[in-house]
Amino acid sequence: MSATPPPPPPGAPYGGAPQQLSPSDEKLWATLVHIGGILFNWIPALIGYLVLKDKGPFVRTHTATALNFQITIFIAYVVGWILSIVFVGLFILLAAWVINIVFSIIAAVKANQGQFYTYPVAIKFVS
Repeated sequence: MSATPPPPPPGAPYGGAPQQLSPSDEKLWATLVHIGGILFNWIPALIGYLVLKDKGPFVRTHTATALNFQITIFIAYVVGWILSIVFVGLFILLAAWVINIVFSIIAAVKANQGQFYTYPVAIKFVS
């Protein structure tokens, strides 16, 4: 007969402490969150932050950084769409699109190399 494990103590999350990711998994998820921002804007960064923030310090830092940057870019897109009425918004949209691609690729490469990266243009919403 096999014995069943005792239940967790009151107030503890079911299953105990969150399972930490291996360093290679942390690098993979951090890379994917940055690349996902190119295609889907802030959604992959938000999902990554909510799901992975307790899985390791490296992936937490990268998901928070990506989320801050993608929210900043999203704000630039909204401002660009509003100002497209007076034509200058088209330049803002183009600049935000290029900045998003370039900086997200740089961040993904740094994450894949196991290095931390800070976007040069980002408003800090989450930490």
